[in-house]
Amino acid sequence: MEATGNNKREPESNSESCDVDCISKRSCPSVGDLEQILYSAPRSCHHGDEVWPNLYLGDMFMSHDKYGLWQLGVTHVLNASHGKLCCKGSDDFYGTTVKYYGVPASDLPTFDLSPFFYPAAEFIHQALSTGGKVLVHCAVGVSRSAALVLAYLMIYHHFCLISSIRHVQQKRWIFPNRGFLRQLISLDQKLQE
Repeated sequence: MEATGNNKREPESNSESCDVDCISKRSCPSVGDLEQILYSAPRSCHHGDEVWPNLYLGDMFMSHDKYGLWQLGVTHVLNASHGKLCCKGSDDFYGTTVKYYGVPASDLPTFDLSPFFYPAAEFIHQALSTGGKVLVHCAVGVSRSAALVLAYLMIYHHFCLISSIRHVQQKRWIFPNRGFLRQLISLDQKLQE
């Protein structure tokens, strides 16, 4: 399946089905509904967690641990806070064995992360499709990077937003900011059309 700007999803074998809530024709969840789901999950404090097979969601500490990434077999790094003072990252930092993609996002509700949903999802998909392991990170690993992982699950695995959140919450506590949640709701609506 290929992600394109036209927001259409092609059928994919082995994709998981959405929750009953997502399949019904009821209205999309509100930001408040999503925040309630997000608050209800147990808090984790790991530097990184495997939230999908070979897909890790982590923080800047994990992203700076080149030896630890090598031990995990990470082949691709998606930095959702590229260019920010707290997060190193570039092709030079990781060397030639790791492919790098930087998203210069700010963790502010006014920042428009949505133009990066499809390119980031494509980067993750290409890595996993070729047997790679991916680390998606930002400073803390709960907002910017989490929003990009949720978008990946929605675009490539046909999860609705609520199912994406619940799936990731099984492995890691996440809390995208309200602006990112609104953008993910919009993506969810477009993908349902």
